[in-house]
Amino acid sequence: MTVPALEVAGLTFCYPNGHPALEDLSFTVDVGERVALLGPNGAGKTTLALHLNGIHRAEAGSIAVAGTELTDTTLPEIRRRVGMVFQDADDQLFMPTVGEDVAFGPSNLGLKGTERDERVAEALAMVQAAEFIERSPHHLSGGEKRRIALATVLAMRPDVIVMDEPTSGLDPAGRRELADLLQTLDHTQLLITHDLPFALEVCPRSIIVSDGRVVADGPTPAILADTALLEAHRLELPFGFDPEFLTRRHRPAA
Repeated sequence: MTVPALEVAGLTFCYPNGHPALEDLSFTVDVGERVALLGPNGAGKTTLALHLNGIHRAEAGSIAVAGTELTDTTLPEIRRRVGMVFQDADDQLFMPTVGEDVAFGPSNLGLKGTERDERVAEALAMVQAAEFIERSPHHLSGGEKRRIALATVLAMRPDVIVMDEPTSGLDPAGRRELADLLQTLDHTQLLITHDLPFALEVCPRSIIVSDGRVVADGPTPAILADTALLEAHRLELPFGFDPEFLTRRHRPAA
């Protein structure tokens, strides 16, 4: 039996004021899957993401990455295995050069010299940004920053990549480049997004979280074609999108 890349079981968490953020939330993601995490503002999506590498710790329930449960003992290993790309790339880019930013994580693992440099070169090549290695990250475009933030995570060789609103602030060309890039990666990916066309393009499967619970989980075309479901959870396709077209386009051949 194949071990899931990510397994969340019965996760429950309340904010300090007692407001519940996650309530008995459960799902699994298989190795190599790209899954969109959808839901209205305040649904608990980002709170969930911050649990996946131990930034928040749940009051009940469990998280396992490739069969390793998140505990105080395994926390450093889980943080290596689950790479988080934040919504604002500037939160992850703080060194004088791109190369130093990408090297920061491997350096903290104790890698030095050639081994560390190979990690940096590998990660930058994966995001098609090798030429940026000596540039200041603060002089890059929004799309370029997003790719470098992703490279800082890839340099750690994670099992799972979690991206929070990956298309936020990107122009159409940057959005297209990111969609193409993510589809070249073999990593398991969990993408938190309000960009439903992006979810359709990149993620074969979608999960809707609302009020801290999973309320839908299935093929992205079917999820997005369910207008009543979307409306009930404050999700909306852009003007001009035909939900019936989604199901026709993605329906398996007879």
